[in-house]
Amino acid sequence: MKDVLGQAMADYQQSATVKKKLWVLYPDGSKDEMAVATYFRVFRNMPILEQIALQECKGRVLDIGAGAGSHALWLQEKGLDVTALDASPGAAEVARIRGVRQVANKDIYAFKEGLFDTLLLLMNGIGLSGTLDGLRTFLIHAETLLAPGGQLLFDSSNVSYLYTNGAPLPDHYYGEVQCRYQYGHTKTDWFTWLYIDQQQLRHLAEPLGWQVRLLFEDEEEQYLVQLTRTGA
Repeated sequence: MKDVLGQAMADYQQSATVKKKLWVLYPDGSKDEMAVATYFRVFRNMPILEQIALQECKGRVLDIGAGAGSHALWLQEKGLDVTALDASPGAAEVARIRGVRQVANKDIYAFKEGLFDTLLLLMNGIGLSGTLDGLRTFLIHAETLLAPGGQLLFDSSNVSYLYTNGAPLPDHYYGEVQCRYQYGHTKTDWFTWLYIDQQQLRHLAEPLGWQVRLLFEDEEEQYLVQLTRTGA
């Protein structure tokens, strides 16, 4: 897939006045603008959900889908041993340029380098699993990356509001959202991104041996959870 996100971040890193816009496109023809500056926020400008998540991190941290490295930089400054992982070559290079000391440009399923006390996925990074089945696969892989007593921290949201106006529910889980990125004239292929509601998350994760603890939820049903192995 074209590294659209990485190119957008690289351009912004070089000049914050870049005029091209980053869009998320949907099959129905609608689109949302994604402000590239979002990937470059400092701690004080991050949402409270992200601030809480960062403060909950402990030990050796793997920041999955690290983007431009803003979360990893804050953790690094606080003295944590953090690795920024991103499948985008462009994003990984931006994170290095910004000062993240440990950066891995790999797909999460190809990453098997040691054990971590915290696996962190912010900005709905858990969406990379794509589908409910994909989330099961991710949770099984995550277990192989966690040190004893480790934790998985991520945020997501309930997107059932998309269907409150009478739009018919899809024939699959409604949080499996098909989309693609566009930056300038360049578009990615279509892919599926997962938004999972809390009830569905517990229904899926608990039988796999995960304990789910809610850390934060806002009025728009965006939430932050901590997953630990049952009995850990």
